[in-house]
Amino acid sequence: MTDRAPLRAPSWRDIAERTERALACGALRSFATVPHFIDDHGVRFLVRQAANLAHKEQAAKLAAKSAADAASAWRDPFSPCEEALRVGDIGERHFLLLNKFNVLAHHLLIVTTDFEPQAALLDAGDLAALLACLREFDGFGFYNGGAVAGSSQPHKHLQIVRLPLDGHPVPIEPLVEAARDAAPYRVPRFPFAHAAAWLGDATSMRAADVFDTYRRLLSEIGIEPFDVAGAEHQSAPYNLLVTRRWMLAVARTAADVDGVAVNALGFAGSLFVRDDAQRRIVETLGPMNLLTRASRPA
Repeated sequence: MTDRAPLRAPSWRDIAERTERALACGALRSFATVPHFIDDHGVRFLVRQAANLAHKEQAAKLAAKSAADAASAWRDPFSPCEEALRVGDIGERHFLLLNKFNVLAHHLLIVTTDFEPQAALLDAGDLAALLACLREFDGFGFYNGGAVAGSSQPHKHLQIVRLPLDGHPVPIEPLVEAARDAAPYRVPRFPFAHAAAWLGDATSMRAADVFDTYRRLLSEIGIEPFDVAGAEHQSAPYNLLVTRRWMLAVARTAADVDGVAVNALGFAGSLFVRDDAQRRIVETLGPMNLLTRASRPA
């Protein structure tokens, strides 16, 4: 891969057609949710709650299964992947996969073809694969760097969902844009440790330049590389959020707060709760406080 020959990702038409076929055969399972909105620190947080008892029970079963899987012998679900969910290749090193259990429509995974650890730092090739997707459609890409950051699989994979988020803009974007400055910069209303960069239009950038920006943001939040068997790994868990316009990195210290799981989508302003009890936890703590407890104070 070179910047003179950018990677090509499957088209949006390919994604839509694969989604229809996967739903029809039962390979793809979507959770219906009810949206709630909570205004906090200048952000209109979107909190999705499982729509009915069946979905709540299924979500609880999935959480229990994830815990059981973590305690048992691991089988890589991406190697081989479920063919009904595979959309297509992004160059030779990555492929695009539908997320089998999704809350957001057209939730996609950018997976390395051969096993690479999720705790390894992203490289220019990983970001080139993400950029290839962003050239095909306006999306929100993210990376959960380790289990504490919300990752449930140790095989390296980025994630991307189409924008807007089921009809809603990214809740934090107005604050990120209003504070934009030379990278790295901080967003005054974010009480958690973070670093941001305004990209303008990432689809016109070289993957090497996006990679350099990513590494500057990690350094700003105290994430440094260290060598494991010749590959650079992260020194601590973190989330990375990327759109065509901006990038945000957040240091992580806890996978959940009072049982409410938090991944990169949470720091974008979109949270998922299983039931009324979890929604009340978010309302009582306040979404920003919840995010800060999952990270470090700014």
